[in-house]
Amino acid sequence: MAKLYFYYSSMNAGKSSSLLQADFNYRERGMATMLWTAALDTRSDGMVRSRIGLDAGAHLYRPDSDLLSDIAAQSEVDALDCVLLDEAQFLTEAQVWQLAAVADELSIPVLCYGLRTDFQGALFPGSAALLGIADALVELKAVCHCGRKATMNLRVNDAGDAIREGEQTEIGGNDRYLALCRKHFSEALNG
Repeated sequence: MAKLYFYYSSMNAGKSSSLLQADFNYRERGMATMLWTAALDTRSDGMVRSRIGLDAGAHLYRPDSDLLSDIAAQSEVDALDCVLLDEAQFLTEAQVWQLAAVADELSIPVLCYGLRTDFQGALFPGSAALLGIADALVELKAVCHCGRKATMNLRVNDAGDAIREGEQTEIGGNDRYLALCRKHFSEALNG
């Protein structure tokens, strides 16, 4: 039976490189995959990109994308062996259920990779739904500057000061976010 997987972490844990490694492993064995990433992340240019320089072309999903029908249509052409989705935190709850149907009804494993929480420690809608219904949850490890496991994403301004308020989503990388342990995240927000 195919499963819905959620690989989650803070920023800088290697989520995209893990996705690309899994994709390579499938393709190396002659299997067909379908990659997805969020159109919201305008840095992607239709690519899954890792900080270590790996990348691969991907379909873009938007809040109104019907992932089940798009994946089903592609599977009729390519007999898909796996679907891999980056930036899963940006999924809607309905899209998470669509991906569950891909696993349950189409018998295609779905591997989702994304952040668990935002810059205020709140769950993203896609992440909340995946944490609730995924068959397998896998935490990837990032490291805080103190050496402890980083579980939080601190948004910072150009001067490196913590941002406490704002929209849940602001696209950025190391220039806008720091991966921190809960202790240093709390100190930065309350300091």
